[in-house]
Amino acid sequence: MRRGLAIFLVIVGTLVVYLVHQVFTLLTLLVENGSADAIHSAEIPAPNSPLIDNMPQYIPKIIHQTYINESVPELWREAQRSCVDLHEDYEYKMWTDAKSRELIATEYPWFLNTFDNYSQPIQRADAIRYFVLAHFGGIYIDLDDGCNRRLDPLLSYPAWVRRTAPTGISNDAMGATPQHPFFLTVIESLRAYDKNWHLPYITVMYSTGPLFLSVIWKKYMSSGHNIGDGASGGRVRILMMDEYNRYPWSFFSHHKGSSWHGKDARFIFWMGSHWIMLTVMGFLLAGVVGFGAWWIWNRALLFGQQRRTKKREGGMWWERAMAWSARGGKGGYELAERHEV
Repeated sequence: MRRGLAIFLVIVGTLVVYLVHQVFTLLTLLVENGSADAIHSAEIPAPNSPLIDNMPQYIPKIIHQTYINESVPELWREAQRSCVDLHEDYEYKMWTDAKSRELIATEYPWFLNTFDNYSQPIQRADAIRYFVLAHFGGIYIDLDDGCNRRLDPLLSYPAWVRRTAPTGISNDAMGATPQHPFFLTVIESLRAYDKNWHLPYITVMYSTGPLFLSVIWKKYMSSGHNIGDGASGGRVRILMMDEYNRYPWSFFSHHKGSSWHGKDARFIFWMGSHWIMLTVMGFLLAGVVGFGAWWIWNRALLFGQQRRTKKREGGMWWERAMAWSARGGKGGYELAERHEV
């Protein structure tokens, strides 16, 4: 029984170690708040402050946005207009589906097959934002993000992304210098994460969306490359929620968006809002499954032991019968011999 218990514990331990290894980066994201690389309010001059002119500019003055074509829906025109009007001295690039594919085909032909075969259009919209930042540099802004003030202070960091809730980073507003090592790492990782998880929301989030970007960001920090704040620095700074869109002095204002979300997304959001209950239920389920596996394992061991015992007892009966037969035959001969005498 002790040997069986040891084997069972080794199997369970190996399985647990494998599962933890597979999701380790996701687990570490739960405790990662990005504070070590945060862009603090104190280092951001107020809107129109003369201190902004004294800040270095590393990121080029380019605003990137994406849509199917040039006809942006009325729903997002106000947000789009707010960014264009506040930044007349910035170059504005609208990446339509046709322009996006042309850039990939011309500059990154190794990625064209993956790009064309994405099952969801939003995956191409996600991917192209990483490529344009890696290629041209500048600031990418989702169409449902309006500009609340000029973005000049954000040009002083070689790369930045924004913090999101409950954990990780988002890809709806971000900036970088051309060829920044983080975004080069991102575009190089896209093919490896191109997997179908059967639920569209999970597939998008983990192949090209914010969850994918968060995992790559966490791995990038662990690689030791997240250092250096100068023009050629590799550090990625984090725009926290207060600086993102919570206050009048924040950089962005949020408008209605997320048109690609489906029923599975609503289910995921429900799970996110009830994560404590689901975590407790998960531990209970794991306990029940573990107990069931242990009971089945014990029954299998007991059944095997009983079979071996019966087999051994059967062999012993046959040996005793043979021995008795041999002794009986010898005794008969002895009696016959004595009678004749």
